[in-house]
Amino acid sequence: MNPSQNIKGRGAQQRLSNSFSKQEFSTEWDEGIDEYTHLDKPSTQIFYEHPKKIINKVSSPDVGMDYSINPYQGCEHGCVYCYARNSHEYWGWDAGLDFESKIIVKKNAAELLEKELLNPKWKVKPIVLSGNTDCYQPLERKLRITRSLLKVMAKYRHPVGIITKNTGFLEDMDILEDLAKDNLVRVILSITSLDEKLRSVLEPRTASSIKKLQAIKILGEKGIPVSIMNAPIIPGLNHSEIPEIIKKAAENGAADAGYTVVRLNGRIAEIFKKWLENYFPDRFEKVWHQIENLHQGKVNDSNWGHRMRGNGAEADMINQLFHMAKKKYMKGGQKIQLDTSAFRRGGAFPLF
Repeated sequence: MNPSQNIKGRGAQQRLSNSFSKQEFSTEWDEGIDEYTHLDKPSTQIFYEHPKKIINKVSSPDVGMDYSINPYQGCEHGCVYCYARNSHEYWGWDAGLDFESKIIVKKNAAELLEKELLNPKWKVKPIVLSGNTDCYQPLERKLRITRSLLKVMAKYRHPVGIITKNTGFLEDMDILEDLAKDNLVRVILSITSLDEKLRSVLEPRTASSIKKLQAIKILGEKGIPVSIMNAPIIPGLNHSEIPEIIKKAAENGAADAGYTVVRLNGRIAEIFKKWLENYFPDRFEKVWHQIENLHQGKVNDSNWGHRMRGNGAEADMINQLFHMAKKKYMKGGQKIQLDTSAFRRGGAFPLF
């Protein structure tokens, strides 16, 4: 595909077959198709789901959380490397363009959260928004599902973490400031690159690095704990930016940093490979082989313990570069522990 023909604002540039489908619509034989209407720029479609529960128990020891809530399934951000793309196939759609244009909304999320927090069996541990798809993706401006969840957290004084690639939380500063008074909130901003040309094609609908750094400064000035995730690190594309990203984040008030390396699980390998061939043909072989070197000859590793950090020379180089930068600019980092003692099952209201 010629880059000039790319679908602007979308990460994936193709539709894929669904791994669970027995039949598929194919454009392999051009002479048999009059119009490629199914490949036109897709508009965002909203689908509403009414789940029975909203808090997810996280079993992976790699991600640093016990519970998560995902108010949305699918993500308009369009990050081409996103591991969550595969989950869209369970809904009967594809991991490519469908993932970033067909968004499932859990409209009753706040109601379910309140119900689960009121359960006498609930034992308080921080809940993270989100563990799968971004809770501040563009639709949040309109639907405010994440804001409604934060209101419940504030009502019951429950600790909450936020992981996002966007700056929509700035519109919820009133709630975040309230939570921060009791050490009940932390925000983690994911910064992949300071190179806007790279970011705009790698994760097209996320906030720019400039806006993220500005948001970090605002959070710090408001007394809201903030850290960053330098993720994913892709050798040959953005790994050289690690020191500068850590430096800029620290200068603007980030207290800590973490990282993960890219891993292309499931259909993501196909999507990312096509994207890399399309945008960086001159570097394709080098980058692809370095990703393979991270995962012992494969582009993905499902083993806990090192799937997020990789193995081998490239992984060691990235690890050393990251920790040297963190030690230099963040003095090793400051772990943020949220308070669980303020939780009130009856809500934050006086008894009399």
